[in-house]
Amino acid sequence: MSVATIANRYARALADVITERHEVTDVVGELSTFAQLMQGHTELREVFASPVIALDRKRNVLNELLARLRVRQTSNNVLQLLLENYRLHQLDEILRSLARELDTRANIVSAEVTTARALGDQDREMLRNRLRTATGKEVRLQFRTDPEIIGGVVTRIGSLIFDGSIKTQLAQMKQRLAKG
Repeated sequence: MSVATIANRYARALADVITERHEVTDVVGELSTFAQLMQGHTELREVFASPVIALDRKRNVLNELLARLRVRQTSNNVLQLLLENYRLHQLDEILRSLARELDTRANIVSAEVTTARALGDQDREMLRNRLRTATGKEVRLQFRTDPEIIGGVVTRIGSLIFDGSIKTQLAQMKQRLAKG
């Protein structure tokens, strides 16, 4: 079974629990903090990923870290479960799946918008409204600039790409002129 499939299963179960307990913000924050701690300490990540190190030793390390971080019981339970199932080193992927699951439940879609230059607030809000109308969902926008597109906008929502860049329009025009 793939890591993504496993991460999605954990994410759905975790989303059920933290939504029911009204702990979404707190637990996601605590788990993210723990994931950042592991990212910042390669040795720690390697300890939790290693099949050679005994589970009891890993549990002791985890318990000591959790005592210092003072996380709520739900976060503690999740991390302990991941440790017991040899999945703690996959926490980053589980958190990405959790974010997608929570967005889906909240009817939110993420869109990456690329423009040649930074957009002003009014243009950003107009784009958000158009995408909200087009998708029927709330839209979380992430902006980047890329002077290579010359002008226009390239928007990516999941695997769907809306390319309204001048660069693409010029390439299409070149193809039409070459045929005609």
